[in-house]
Amino acid sequence: MTMQQMVDQLNKWAYQYYVLDDPSVPDTTYDALYDQLVLLEKQTGVVLPDSPTRRVGGEPLKGFVQHNHLKRLYSLDKVQSFGELHDWVDRVQKALGKTEFTVELKYDGLTVNVTYRNGQMTGAATRGNGVVGEDITEQVKTIRSVPLTVPFDGVCELQGEGIMRLSVLRRYNAAHPDDALKNARNAAAGAIRNLNPKVTAERNLDVVFYSNGYQEGLPVSSQTQLVDFLRSCGFLTNNVFQKAYNYEQIKAIIEQIGQDRPNYDFLIDGVVIKVNDFALREQLGYTDKFPKWAVAYKFDAEQVTTELLDVDWQVGRTGKLTPIGKMEPVELCGATIRRATLNNYGDIIRKRLKKHALVFLRRSNDVIPEVLGAAEEGGEAIERPTVCPACGSPLQQVGANLYCTNAEHCRPQIVSRIAHYCSKNACDIDGISDKTVELLVDKLGVRSVADLYDLTEEQLGSVFVSGGRESKKAQNVLLAIENSKKVPLAQFIFALGLDNVGTVTARDLAARFGSVQNLAAATAEQLVAINGVGDVVAEGIVQFFAEPQNRDILQRLDALGIHPTYLAPHTSGVFSGKKVVLTGSLQTLTRSQASKLIEQNGGETASSVSKSVNLVVVGADAGSKLDKARALGIEIIDEQQFLSLLNS
Repeated sequence: MTMQQMVDQLNKWAYQYYVLDDPSVPDTTYDALYDQLVLLEKQTGVVLPDSPTRRVGGEPLKGFVQHNHLKRLYSLDKVQSFGELHDWVDRVQKALGKTEFTVELKYDGLTVNVTYRNGQMTGAATRGNGVVGEDITEQVKTIRSVPLTVPFDGVCELQGEGIMRLSVLRRYNAAHPDDALKNARNAAAGAIRNLNPKVTAERNLDVVFYSNGYQEGLPVSSQTQLVDFLRSCGFLTNNVFQKAYNYEQIKAIIEQIGQDRPNYDFLIDGVVIKVNDFALREQLGYTDKFPKWAVAYKFDAEQVTTELLDVDWQVGRTGKLTPIGKMEPVELCGATIRRATLNNYGDIIRKRLKKHALVFLRRSNDVIPEVLGAAEEGGEAIERPTVCPACGSPLQQVGANLYCTNAEHCRPQIVSRIAHYCSKNACDIDGISDKTVELLVDKLGVRSVADLYDLTEEQLGSVFVSGGRESKKAQNVLLAIENSKKVPLAQFIFALGLDNVGTVTARDLAARFGSVQNLAAATAEQLVAINGVGDVVAEGIVQFFAEPQNRDILQRLDALGIHPTYLAPHTSGVFSGKKVVLTGSLQTLTRSQASKLIEQNGGETASSVSKSVNLVVVGADAGSKLDKARALGIEIIDEQQFLSLLNS
């Protein structure tokens, strides 16, 4: 194998790994060929322009050198409401008539401007003031998703956003606990604007490309063509790239992005809307600061600082104590935040949190936001509780968490366990809300989920205030309680409230053991053999079934006729043995309906496109998943073909 063949093969594997997120060979295979290349380069003294050995990072630089951009880099005008966005779309359409727009994510990182001449990367710079930036060529060379060579003979400057993925940040912080990075944006910016390129290399950054500045002979005349060109050259491009023709379509895409945002493996702070056609862009022109043909719809800030006033300790269904910070009220993501989770006492110590001191606050996936850490020194120490704040019972420490040992009589534990048992993903007892559970516990003396099945219409009517409809509501709740006896095994296992057992793990436990009795008899060794069940979860399950109180409740439920059964998934059908991804907007079915039909016909739905996926069903405005499916050669069908398969 020649040196060029080695380089080409290594770059192909790197592209599949870093851009397509679909590794085609083990790391050991890549490393073996890489080592051969390093040896050959030492023997010959030759290093090809696109050799991956150029990405390791050289000696520290003495200082940043200024770089003059070939064409000015503009920033974007911003809107922060749909009303302002509507006005912007109106202005564009009044000037241009019917217009095609593109909608993309606005990544939260550091702008990177990369220059290519005659197919080779010759420089990279920060945005700076738009005219002059800082030369960061050596730093950007270490970023593996940035091609060192491209199949283009002219001159061009391409812009992207340097980012650190959240999963990469977590791995980095786990490996560097004494040098943990606060957030992904600062981690990326700090790595790129670092005089030591090896620091950049260590942080495993990406650059997502989305724009072109100066160009000579670049064969593109629209944003769509530009993105196609970037992808054909091996660049990493936007996870969301959709076309729209009016305000309503743009708004719908933004709302969907807002829903998907918590699941992204990177930070975004908005959405960018652009006129697609470059000629129409020139017709609109620029202001002194911004292009008139693009705008950024900005999401509310996800991180703020505020004062931690005090700490309340809440007791959950497993007895675990969770500290909740009482905050000086602050606006975050369109809401006034007064309370935020502090996770556990170990986290309080690790983050150096103190009362009456400023803290960093961010939006989490939970309803209650999360405190990231101390924003200043000083304040008053937070005391570790010694007894349960609800019942005064002794506490037990397990890892970083504190637990109340009075499971049988601690009111918050009783209320939480019953409310969880009645919830939709559990036994789905309609009509019993969290507030109703509190009334059942306080007024009727309900102490366990088994007590629910002894309730009478008269008792239930006494806790409902429904304007004369108490009896009817009580009857409906009694019917829901009776129907819950037919609960499937997976939902029943979830309903038990086992610590750290969610709906997916409950489903896996049901499939493995087939009955509650078999699960109760399982050993820790048998449990950890299940994918996703670790030592802590296994020990928690074993401990649950060892508790006399829990065994008594299960015996009562069994005597009441609650014998949940395992329903094996469908194994036959048109999608038998296939993993299917749905992408884009379906017209005839909802996404949920389509997923159920796939599962009912023997298939499995997946959320992302990878090499293991067999089929991709494409609706309107499909984005990057469609592109990735094409790149991997996966079978693609539209909604009508999907329905035809079902009908056949």
